[in-house]
Amino acid sequence: MRKLTIIAGVLLSAFSFAQKIGEYQFTPLVNNDHTQVTDQGQTGTCWSFSTVSFLESEVKRINGKSIDLSEMYIVKNTYPKKAYNYVYRQGKAQFSEGGLAHDVINAVRTDGIVPFENYTGFVGDISSYDHSVMVNQLTGYVENIVKYPNAFLKENWMQEFDTTLEKYMGKEPQSFTYEGKQYTPQQFAAHLKINPDDYVSFSSFTNVPYYKPFVLSIPDNFSNGSFYNLPLDEYMQLMADALHKGFTISFSTDVSEPTFSAKNGMAILPLEGQKEDYFKVLLPEKWATAEDRQKNFENYTTVDDHLMQITGILKDQIGNQYFDVKNSWGTNLANGGDIYMSAAYMRMKSICFLVHKDALSNDLKKKLGIQ
Repeated sequence: MRKLTIIAGVLLSAFSFAQKIGEYQFTPLVNNDHTQVTDQGQTGTCWSFSTVSFLESEVKRINGKSIDLSEMYIVKNTYPKKAYNYVYRQGKAQFSEGGLAHDVINAVRTDGIVPFENYTGFVGDISSYDHSVMVNQLTGYVENIVKYPNAFLKENWMQEFDTTLEKYMGKEPQSFTYEGKQYTPQQFAAHLKINPDDYVSFSSFTNVPYYKPFVLSIPDNFSNGSFYNLPLDEYMQLMADALHKGFTISFSTDVSEPTFSAKNGMAILPLEGQKEDYFKVLLPEKWATAEDRQKNFENYTTVDDHLMQITGILKDQIGNQYFDVKNSWGTNLANGGDIYMSAAYMRMKSICFLVHKDALSNDLKKKLGIQ
């Protein structure tokens, strides 16, 4: 029944508008546990903020414990992997601040995780994030190695890279005390019952076979992560089912559209030609086909901009459904920093998502070969 509700609600909005309905009125339907909105500052680390927040929700769901985990611990341990990948692909790879949800899972697998209080990523009396100088230095360093290997490709080049990281991000703990007990980061991940093998990534495109894994061709997939490809309706349905079952989701989406607004706390997909104030009055939306979605991706109308966490579902006054999305741009915005993203926008503009495998139906697990 939820599938019919989500689809029919948006179709209704596309065909039944004879005039403007009025201002948006939202009613929460699902509100899963999540931590408070944080601020990634002047960094391109949304992939870590969104997915670490997702893991905080997972810890609450699995253990009933509230915890604040360190986003920058993941970031710091991922940079050397990016550098190695860039240098030994001789510059034919992405080296940037960006990443995807599975990069957090990969970092937990290899490096564990720590509480925020044990590693903030701040140095000195700084209390907000700005990685612009650090990123310029790291980028220049690896680019010089590739351009001038005789001069810069030394046996200890990675040690020099790590020195720059520590200058701007500090040294992460090898062990720490939490609630009176000593842990390594790997032991702490196990203590929290975060099992990297439990998390699965999904996308929906027409150029690769359905129900098979594929490597998603976007710049921030530097680690060549695999995604299961689902038909678009099933992709959307899995999101809704997961949320109704109490799971949250880490997802990647396009936020460069004028109809995405953190200031207004909304993301919608009005029909072409709609000139009204997008965020003040309820308007009919486009309900994308799989072909529409593919075309937008292939002509760069849809691009991978930003990762956030989906924590719930809302509806407007005529039944259209929206995803309650936790952002990482601070709380001094509409909805306390959350975005109410319409199902129509999600259908067209989301790129991919990661969720716990227990959110999948048994039939879908069987179809994908997931245990």
